[in-house]
Amino acid sequence: MAVEIVDPTIPVVKNLLLLDAEGKRIAVKYFTPDLNSVTAQANYEKSVFVKTSRTNARGEAEIIMFDDVVVVYKFLGDLMFYVTGDQDENEVVLFTVLQAFYESINLLLRNAVEKKTVLENLDLVLLAMDEIVDGGLILETDAGTVATRVTMRQDGDGSPLSMEAASAGVNNPGLVTLSQAFGSIKDQVARSLLK
Repeated sequence: MAVEIVDPTIPVVKNLLLLDAEGKRIAVKYFTPDLNSVTAQANYEKSVFVKTSRTNARGEAEIIMFDDVVVVYKFLGDLMFYVTGDQDENEVVLFTVLQAFYESINLLLRNAVEKKTVLENLDLVLLAMDEIVDGGLILETDAGTVATRVTMRQDGDGSPLSMEAASAGVNNPGLVTLSQAFGSIKDQVARSLLK
């Protein structure tokens, strides 16, 4: 869903893309109306993949200008993370969003960032994308805060856990994902109806 931005100084993200090593869609979020059909999106994803697949963005993120769009991207394992913005968008801001994107996924998946794990935990990936950017507006760039919000974890005083605490306490038995919470609610409702 596109948001009409009144203030031109507010940084805006055009889309978040998570593609596999073959350029196929894993998870994407588009925030502009110019790519409103699935066919147009697939063609765009393919062209971005072809343009970036031969570069070495494994150690550091890369930035390119592609079809009047700034593309910031990084490869992690067998996945490719992309963040795009308008040609006049600040690359450092887009890089910060990209960093929050892949670091939060890395935290949520316990450093096992690969296609199979991402597909098994697609709900967490999509929630992380929603926590980082909504309607093109950047909401959060701290990976620890994103991971905490996605897993609905808080420390004793009700504040979100820091990135260090989130990464240190990943195996916390009190950790509840959204799907686990819904499953628990469903079980409780079923038990109360059977009484």
